[in-house]
Amino acid sequence: MALTFISGYGRKALVRSLVGVVVVVGLAGCSLWGGGSSKPLPADLGPNVAVLGVRQAWTARVDAVAGFPLEINTAGNVVTIASAAGTIAAIDARTGGDLWRISLGEALSAGVGGDGKLTAVVSRSNALIVLGSGHERWREQMAAQVFTPPLIAGGRVFILSADRSVSAYDASSGHRLWTQQRTGEPLILRQPGVLLAVGDTLVVGLSGRLVGLNPDNGSTRWEAPIGSSRGTNDVERLVELVGPSSKIADSVCARSFQSAVGCVNAVRGSVVWTQAANGAEGVHGDANALYGVESNGKVVAWRRSNGERLWETDRLKYRKLTTPLLLGRSVVIGDDSGLVHLLSREDGSPLNRIVTDGSGIATAPVAAADTLVVVTLNGGVYGFRPD
Repeated sequence: MALTFISGYGRKALVRSLVGVVVVVGLAGCSLWGGGSSKPLPADLGPNVAVLGVRQAWTARVDAVAGFPLEINTAGNVVTIASAAGTIAAIDARTGGDLWRISLGEALSAGVGGDGKLTAVVSRSNALIVLGSGHERWREQMAAQVFTPPLIAGGRVFILSADRSVSAYDASSGHRLWTQQRTGEPLILRQPGVLLAVGDTLVVGLSGRLVGLNPDNGSTRWEAPIGSSRGTNDVERLVELVGPSSKIADSVCARSFQSAVGCVNAVRGSVVWTQAANGAEGVHGDANALYGVESNGKVVAWRRSNGERLWETDRLKYRKLTTPLLLGRSVVIGDDSGLVHLLSREDGSPLNRIVTDGSGIATAPVAAADTLVVVTLNGGVYGFRPD
């Protein structure tokens, strides 16, 4: 069965998953606005005035990333990147050179997870694949599709599946340690969710809630709602937390798809604040502020302690934007034309604008070894440094 519907920024296509339990919602590249056939023209950027000097330090390549919900993994000086077709490359962020590279020969649905020693991805055939130093160590078949990068922590590999099950595997052997199943709405997004470690607690996004689990057995320690289901049918009731999330000490902040942004104390399991927000990408920030993008291209900053809106800007309106990266004095955001925007963290004013290959920035930028790293849909990997 295939259906389509319109919600927020983009047209969403729905297809039944392989297990027939959930319907998976994928984000397509086109949009409908107010019944028209195309989205409004992006706001004019004007001339680029480089307040903050940035230079290109190096470039590298992987295969095309389009159609694959990539998250870049960072560990020390290493960034690990995967392509839709199954090429995985560990790149030295200081030089742009390969530390290792492997082609799995099969398309991927989730990645990249890693802890600096092991790397994990999931294939479209639902195989969890764990590698060490560029060599496959083991693989295990999953019962459902996976779109969230595996989490490797404490000698275990944790998986959040599209059927809302959470599983733990021994990182050395691949032996399954436990699985916990959670029921929920019959729709789920074809994009990464929330899965991270906070102290001795595994924090997972399940429907509109952050849930703290015991990593030893998967038992629930606490639940904290950020978004709530609304509407009269399955499509309108879709509620899901989307990654990346922002963790500072015990504070975890996340976005509920097209409904809210909020922060939770991950020790007590209590909601600190939530604010209405209409976006589809994750959030990033520091101890003072949280940054996110709305579905119409508006960029917003909230005070992390209480959710007070600090500023917002329409400078990038009607551009499809990535999750922001807070880096120094800049909020770094990629767009679907391949531009990388550096905005002031204080008020959103422009600091610089960087050009890549024009194919669109594929995922949230990352920082490693004093280098800003971005990946384009065509597989271009760019390293930038302060001039």
